[in-house]
This record gives sequence, structure tokens and C-alpha cells, in this order.
Amino acid sequence: MKITDIRVDHFRIPLDPPLSDSTHGLMTTFGLVTVRITVGTGHTGLGYTYTVGDIGTTAIHRLIEENLVPWLLGRDANAIDRLWQDMWWHLHFVGRGGIASFAMAAVDIGLWDLKARAREVPLWRMLGGGDGRVRAYAGGIDLQFTLDQLRAQTQGFTDRGFRAVKMKVGRANLSEDVERVYAMREWLGDDIPLMVDANMRWSVSEAVRAARRLAQADLFWLEEPTIPDDVAGHARIAREGGVPIASGENLHSTYEFRDLIRYGGISFPEPDAATLGGITPWLRVARLAESHNLPVTSHGVHDIHVHLLGGIPNASYLEVHGFGLERFIESPLQISEGLAQAPDRPGHGVAFDFDALSSLAP
Repeated sequence: MKITDIRVDHFRIPLDPPLSDSTHGLMTTFGLVTVRITVGTGHTGLGYTYTVGDIGTTAIHRLIEENLVPWLLGRDANAIDRLWQDMWWHLHFVGRGGIASFAMAAVDIGLWDLKARAREVPLWRMLGGGDGRVRAYAGGIDLQFTLDQLRAQTQGFTDRGFRAVKMKVGRANLSEDVERVYAMREWLGDDIPLMVDANMRWSVSEAVRAARRLAQADLFWLEEPTIPDDVAGHARIAREGGVPIASGENLHSTYEFRDLIRYGGISFPEPDAATLGGITPWLRVARLAESHNLPVTSHGVHDIHVHLLGGIPNASYLEVHGFGLERFIESPLQISEGLAQAPDRPGHGVAFDFDALSSLAP
């Protein structure tokens, strides 16, 4: 299992229709960085990460290709924990998060895929999962949708088998958010969980006020109500707002999750394997959450996270994200009666159509 070759590529994926939230505005593309790792036995593992609007995609590609590939060649691909820790320190001075975590994530996901493929088992089974089924919600990225568009999107989600939905908040006027959220609750009825996501839009005081205004909509959670760096602020929102808090997609180390959990600022930790540094730290966060009796949700790369949530005892909902790659994947994720089924193929089971992706390379 010595690493003999690593190929890195990146692509610009169009979004049609364009999506919108309170932080990134209108999004017409996202970036995809792929890593294919081959070992002496001939087995290959696929890892990948993504960026918003293609920002930083080239930098992540270059960081992997110039600073990780030469350093990883010849190493034992089975020693995933050791390789992750060594990558962390190798990039530490310019890393400890940010682009370095994205780069490490693509490599680490590839190593886990490789290990499961070599054992000829699906990743969720290798992690100790039961039946590979996970509750799933549709993650709308729809802040600027009209109410009619929002209604049509919601109908599309339920028609596809979803039984839980998330929508964006954080418009210029809180009254608009309130109107849209209560309209969504009315459309969904009382029995379908509704999550809302502010994408860090508010100050702490604004978030408390918004949470109180929205609480009667019976929210399953309020996501990213303020900047991720404000641990004390999250704790205040959780204490005074009256709704559960989900956060973590913009945290890039296990230490950040440790602090947010320790100070009571979160009800649903939300690690993203593609931005946190990979599957290795994702599983560490899941164990940390379990030790505090907290359920774990996910963000992005749902084709990977269905395995991870399917392999832990404290799983909450899988986010099926708007940055989907279904048109480039041979067998996309299936949703039925509110559940996502992790595939039984070896590894994470994602097989990209690189011929189709090649037209989107820069």
C-alpha cells in the first residue's frame, strides 16, 4: 500500500439556476478539486473538496500538487491517522485551517476511499454502520427566491422523497425572513422538520431577536446565526434565543469544535469533511459530540457524509446540499421516504465522469 502516484485536478462547476445566501450573494459556480491516489497494489482512491464561486480552487490544487504530493509519495497509505497528523504539521505554519484544511481534506478522503476499496467494503460498513440509511433533509440555497419560487422548490423537494427541508434567512429586513419562514411552515405542515440558515448574517443581539421572532415556527434548528469565531456569542444565542443552534461548516479544526461544544454554543455540531481536513478529523468531532450527548449533522459533499453519518451512533440529519455533483456521478445518492441510502459499492462509491468534467477544467 505504498503511494505510487497522485493526480490532482480542478474544475469550475456551473450552478443552474444560480443560488443565493446572505454571505456569498448570488452564486453561479462552485469549484471542485479532485485527488486520485494510487498504490503499488493497483488500488486507487478518490478524494475531493469544493469552494464557493471557484474562489481558492487553484490555490488548493497548487498546495496539494507542490507541497503534499512529493511529500506523500512512497508513504504507507494505510497509516491514515499518522499521515493526517504529519500533513497537519507539514502545513502548520501556513495552515491550522483555511486552504490547508481543504487541501488535507481532499487527500484524506482519498485515503479512506482507498482503504475501503482495498478491503472491498463500503466505507459506512468499515466504520461500523448498521444499515447505511440516514435521515436526510434538502438544503435550499434560496435567499432571493420569491415566495412562489420557494413554494415550487419545496414541492420539488417533497416530490423527490425529502421529509425535512432547510431554507435561507438573513434578508435585509427581518420581517421578510419572518414572513417567508412562517409561509414555509404553513406549506410543510406541522410534521415536517424545518431548519433555517442565516449564514453568519447577524450580530449576536440581532440573532437573539430573530430567533425569538422565528421560534413559533417550530424550527428544528437555526444554523450559523453569527460569525463562527464568537463562541460566547453562540452560547448567548443558544441560551436566550429559544431555538436549537447548528453550526460548524466554517470551522476548520477539531479545536474550534471543542470550544464551541464546551461553552454550550451549539446543539447540532455540523462538521464538513471537505473543509475540516477530511474524514479523520470529522470522526474526531463526532466522537467529541457523542461524549457531550450531542447529535451530529453535516454540510456539503452528501455523497461522502452519508457514509460518515451512517457509521456513527449519534447521527442527526444528512444535508443534501445545493452544490450537487449528480450530473457527473455514475450512481447519485438516492432519497426515499426521507432517508438516504449509502451505497454498497466499495469505498465511498463515488465515481466521477472525468470525461464530462474535463470540459469544465480551467
